[in-house]
Amino acid sequence: MSNSRIRRGSLSLLAFAALALGCSDGYDVVIANGRVMDPASGLDAMRSIGITDGRIAIITDEQLQGERVVDALGLVVAPGFVDLHQHGQDDEALRPKALDGVTTVFELEVGTGDVAGWYAEREPGQFVNYGVSIGHIPVRMVVMGDEGDWLPSGPGGNAEASGQQVAEMERRIEEGLEQGAAGVGFGLAYTPAATTDEFEAMLRVAQRHSAAAFIHVRGGLSGLREAIASAANTNTALHVVHANSSGDAQTAEFLALIDRARSNGQDVTTEAYPYSAGNTRIESALFDDWESWPDDRFQIHQWVATGERLTRETFGEYRAVGGSVIIHSRTEDLTRTAIASPLTMIASDGSRVRNGQGHPRSAGTYARVLGKYVREEGLVDLMDALRRMTIAPAQRLEARVPAMARKGRLADGADADITVFDPATVLDRSTYTSGTLPSEGIEYVLVNGVFVVDGGEFVEGVRPGKAVRAPN
Repeated sequence: MSNSRIRRGSLSLLAFAALALGCSDGYDVVIANGRVMDPASGLDAMRSIGITDGRIAIITDEQLQGERVVDALGLVVAPGFVDLHQHGQDDEALRPKALDGVTTVFELEVGTGDVAGWYAEREPGQFVNYGVSIGHIPVRMVVMGDEGDWLPSGPGGNAEASGQQVAEMERRIEEGLEQGAAGVGFGLAYTPAATTDEFEAMLRVAQRHSAAAFIHVRGGLSGLREAIASAANTNTALHVVHANSSGDAQTAEFLALIDRARSNGQDVTTEAYPYSAGNTRIESALFDDWESWPDDRFQIHQWVATGERLTRETFGEYRAVGGSVIIHSRTEDLTRTAIASPLTMIASDGSRVRNGQGHPRSAGTYARVLGKYVREEGLVDLMDALRRMTIAPAQRLEARVPAMARKGRLADGADADITVFDPATVLDRSTYTSGTLPSEGIEYVLVNGVFVVDGGEFVEGVRPGKAVRAPN
C-alpha cells in the first residue's frame, strides 16, 4: 500500500511494519466497512480503522487485517461520547453510560473537595475514562461545617462566609487544581448565601490555573448575567451547565445571552440534556421555600425511590429524610429549543443510581438525541449532533487537560475511544420509573482499544477506563 492511502499522522512501528509486510496480526482490532464520521475533520465516508496498543493507528479505505475484525457495514463509527456532566461515578451508574455510547465521563458541576482522594479511589481503572473538578460546593460545605449528603443542607448553602473562610476556600480550590482537577465546579443555586465577591475570588484561582468554571447558575437569567459578568471580570473561561433546566421557560433568552457573550469575544460554552424533567436532592437549598408553595405545585415532583408523585405531606416527609427527586417542570418544546441550538453540547447531568432507580438521562441521553431528535424528528443533523457529543466537549477541556486532545476525534494517534451504533435503531429505553434500561442500537463501544460493549452487550470483567486529569 502506498503512503498516499494513509491519513496524515504518525503510525506506530508495529502498525507500519504490518502495512509494509501485509502482516495479518498487525492490528489488535480492526473496525471494517463502517460509515466513519469524525466531526473534528469532517470525514464522513466508508473507512476501516486499525487499532494498536489502545490508539488509532490508521484510518483508510483499504481492507485491513487484525487479531479481531468487526464488520461495521451499515453502522456509524464515531468518536466515543464525552459527557461533561455525570454525577454517578460508580459501577451501577457507569454501566448504563457505556451502553449509551459514552467513553469518558466527568463530574464537573459539583466535583469533589478531595481531588487526590477521588482519583485514588478509582484506581486502577473504571469501565470508562473519568475525571473530576475541584468543587466550590463540597469545599464550602467542609469550610462552613455543613454535614449534608453531597449537597448542602445547612450553613454550606445558607450562611455567608467570613473573610477567613473565603480564604480557606481559595486555598482548598488551589490545592485541588494542583492535584490535577479538570476544572472548578460551582453550584450557586445550591449555595445562595455565597456572595458575588466570594464567587469571583474562586474564579481568580481558576484563571491562574487555566481552568474553566463549570457552573449551575442561580436565578435563571439574572444568575446567568452574574456568571457571565464575573467570568469577564476575572478573565475566566465559563461553562454553563444544563441550559434547559437553568433557563426553564426562558430557555431561548438564556441561550441568546450566551450567544451574545460569545459574540463579544468571551469564552462561554453551555450544554443541555434531552429530557423535560430535572433531578436533584430534595433537601437542597433549591427548595427552602417549599412551605409557601401552592398545593398543586407538589404534583410535579416525583420521588425516585418509589416513582410516586408528591403531595405537601409527602414532600415534607421526604425532605426530612433526604434523597433524589425528579421535577416535571418543562415542556417538550423547551427541550427542543435547547437541543436544536448549535450552542449546546450534549451532557447528561446523570445522577447517582441506587438499586436500578434514577433519572432516565443517566442511561439514555445520547441514544435519545440520536434516535428521537436526529432520526425521528430531523431536529438536528447527525454530524452536528456528534460534534456536540465528541469534539466540542473535548475542546472545552483541552487548555487545562492536554490528554483531551487525543479524545473526541477519530485520527491517527488518537485514543481508541470509539462508539459504533446503528443509526436506524438507536434509541433510549430508560423511563422515569425504570431509569437504567440500556439504550438500543449501541453495538460496540471501545475504551482505549478495549471492548466494553460488544454486539450490544456489556462486557464483564474489563476496566480499561483511565483517569483524565491535568498535569499536577
